[in-house]
Amino acid sequence: MGLCRKGRSPPVLSPEFVLQNHADAASYLAVGILLGLMFEVTAKYVIIFITVQYNVTYTIDDKSERVNFYEYGPKDIATIFFYMLIAIILHAVIQDYILDKINRRLHLSKTKHSKFNESGQLAFFYLFSFVWGTSILNAEEFMVNPTLLWKDYPHSRMLFQVKFFYICQIAYWLHALPELYFQKIRKEDIPRQLCYICLYIAHISGAYILKLQHLGLILMVPHYLVELIFHASRLFYFSDENKQKGFTIWALLFVMVRLLTLTLSVLIFGFGLARAENPGFSIADGNFNVLSVRISCLCAVCLTQAWMMWKFINFQLKKWRERIKNQIPKNERTNTKNKLTKKELNRGHIINEAAKLEYGASPRIRKSKPV
Repeated sequence: MGLCRKGRSPPVLSPEFVLQNHADAASYLAVGILLGLMFEVTAKYVIIFITVQYNVTYTIDDKSERVNFYEYGPKDIATIFFYMLIAIILHAVIQDYILDKINRRLHLSKTKHSKFNESGQLAFFYLFSFVWGTSILNAEEFMVNPTLLWKDYPHSRMLFQVKFFYICQIAYWLHALPELYFQKIRKEDIPRQLCYICLYIAHISGAYILKLQHLGLILMVPHYLVELIFHASRLFYFSDENKQKGFTIWALLFVMVRLLTLTLSVLIFGFGLARAENPGFSIADGNFNVLSVRISCLCAVCLTQAWMMWKFINFQLKKWRERIKNQIPKNERTNTKNKLTKKELNRGHIINEAAKLEYGASPRIRKSKPV
């Protein structure tokens, strides 16, 4: 963060000042929001930013046991904003105290340095999200009974862990947008990163708003596992270029997860929700189970998976061509060297013969005999 960097400070509010101190500004703003809890006047407004809103308590089977569920609403925007500030702070901490120290030891080029920072940040996030999402899936019953993914739709009631998971996911990917400027991402890398950031925001927000939290969660966890393996493999590759076995595991799991995503999407949108008991469109009830919405969601998922497979195939073909180009047999190299030496010898022999014809003697200088 800005307080950790030494040297001459740039002018206040200049672009360089903002780049160096953006994490400090986010931390001051987050602390200011937390301090608002100390005063009764501001506490009722500040609490919207910190805690998850729209709590609904239900009683199970007319017993004294009560269960707290959550719904979504406009106040979630304030909560997402606060945790976006937290994500900016954590991003700077990981960058300054972990990734920058490793970069100094590896002495990477500018291109590899940028990719190393990207993979380092995403590897931490994917690891955290995968562990958190797996723990939520273990607590839910729809892993054993897939019909619960579309049964009793719309799934208006969410557990605290599910809602907080989605709040943090949306906040993280929203924070990645200003980080493109804060981290001085190269211009040629911005379109690629901006593309997958917007895809994450659109798909996660869509699952959250359309009451498809269970489907989104069960698709995110294996996807995050695959991405975690890829970025971890890339980190190991930057430290030692001989470590490439992780990319093989990633390639196999990548194709399997794409097939799993397409299968579940077709099963739920094409068959499950189409046969639900309460089809209809109602924003007040959170029911979006109509044909147009189902087709739009299915097309969005299928097009995204097709685009990812297209990028994956092009990436593999590029690596395959580079591998073939670099793996020239040693015999061919030695044969070319031998051919070159033979040509050089023949050329030298022709020059000597021409000199003999011109001067009538060998071009070699004869040593004079002693008198």
